[in-house]
Amino acid sequence: MTAFKSFIIKYKIQILLCLSAVLACVIFRNQLTDLYSILTDREGIKDFIDSCGAGAPFVFIGFQVLQVMFAPVPGEISGFVGGYLFGTFFGFIYSSIGLTAGSVINFWVGRVLGYRFVRRVVPKAKLEKFDAFISHQGVIVLLSLFIFPGFPKDYLCLFLGVTTLPFKIFILLAGFGRMPGTLMLSLQGEFLFAQNYWVLGAIVLVSLSVLLLAFKFRKTLYGWAEPINKR
Repeated sequence: MTAFKSFIIKYKIQILLCLSAVLACVIFRNQLTDLYSILTDREGIKDFIDSCGAGAPFVFIGFQVLQVMFAPVPGEISGFVGGYLFGTFFGFIYSSIGLTAGSVINFWVGRVLGYRFVRRVVPKAKLEKFDAFISHQGVIVLLSLFIFPGFPKDYLCLFLGVTTLPFKIFILLAGFGRMPGTLMLSLQGEFLFAQNYWVLGAIVLVSLSVLLLAFKFRKTLYGWAEPINKR
């Protein structure tokens, strides 16, 4: 048996899935282009969801799932829209459900299709960054990546799918790790809707302060977390 035939037999499922995905992209390229434009237009998303009436929560959750999978923006950004449309509590719940579901899908895409696929999807610079973080082999460090705003969590979920990280650990990291940022953005959205600009400004100021401090002292935080992982 030749090396090529062995490769085909070993990775037949991944190859079939990749070919199917490529074929689907070619067939539905116009629809995918329109979908991409919609998912990256936050004002358009808000107007569309608001027009759905009682079905708005399901539409919003669906948008959250899709934008985690396809849109090149941090997933928590739409949490602001959730708070504006549904209030803090329900906006937070709907955003958390959608973001977690999208993260799970990305994780399993990475796990089923393997590293070769992830390497083609995730930029090389980000893969190298993930490799450096994963070398810590620590849950606390991974949790911090999900908590810190602005980190490319969607790519991270794809990457974690090709590691040996158990799914039950991943679902806890993805679910709970996104919650602080999602909650803060939901609060901001609700206070904007209520035109309570003083409170909104205070929350934004606190959020930015935490983000800047976390970024400035990120190496210290990772250094603090690593010994905890080894206990």
